[in-house]
Amino acid sequence: MKKILIFLGALAVLPLFGQISVPAPSPLCKLEQKVGLGTITIEYSRPGMKNRNIFSEANPLVPYGKMWRTGANAATRVSFSEDVKVEGRPVSKGTYALFTVPGKEMWEIILYSDANVSGVPQDYDRTKEVVRVSVEPHTLVAYTFETFFIDINDIKNESATMNLVWESTLVPIRLSFDVDSKVMANIDKVIAGPSSNDYYQAARYYYDANKDMARAQEWAHRANELAPTFWKLRLESLILASLGRKPEAIEAAQRSKAMAAEAGNDEYVKMNDLSIQEWSN
Repeated sequence: MKKILIFLGALAVLPLFGQISVPAPSPLCKLEQKVGLGTITIEYSRPGMKNRNIFSEANPLVPYGKMWRTGANAATRVSFSEDVKVEGRPVSKGTYALFTVPGKEMWEIILYSDANVSGVPQDYDRTKEVVRVSVEPHTLVAYTFETFFIDINDIKNESATMNLVWESTLVPIRLSFDVDSKVMANIDKVIAGPSSNDYYQAARYYYDANKDMARAQEWAHRANELAPTFWKLRLESLILASLGRKPEAIEAAQRSKAMAAEAGNDEYVKMNDLSIQEWSN
């Protein structure tokens, strides 16, 4: 486009041209789906058939045996918020580029650790493959899909299927998650009651916010019954002192000091010494 300069005396005026917005040929799509305890997020661009052969042996848009970005524009990105198994193969939670190698009988599904690539890299690094599995494609008889799409279906507590669908081809990729052991661990933890740290955090908040000190002392004492540490005992001593229970505060401070000395924490030793001196007067 030519730039036009109009001179008005000593003033040069450069016309400004606005950008024209047009529909994207392959619109961007973002899918988020909860499965089990986690979330699957897929970001990809959706190309259309536009009277082209997609997966065929006669002049196809996506040839068999050649790696495909599995969408249009930048590489498709798949994120898992929890560890997952892809067709039974373990994959750590994270974000990956999704590549595929279409085939008439089998498709290869690839998760690539560099999720910021723009399509299939020219210098493809096989060491960055997190997983490569083979999946059998299905042929759809009743319907042809004009626009490529990815969906998450067959959702159960511990599994789901990620489907790649275009033209009359559907490629199902089985995903599974370790939900049961995590839920059972949470159940056991809750049924067992609050942990020492839970009691400590509650007591800490009550003390710092100057709330009910009697309740704060109950929680601090319970924290130290379950798993005493020098910082938990230090908190209990401060709460006891605020309640005017100086002999008990000194006893808790002495225990805190001894544990701090054993751990090599001179700061807590000094703080307890000062408090013991103050409360003894």
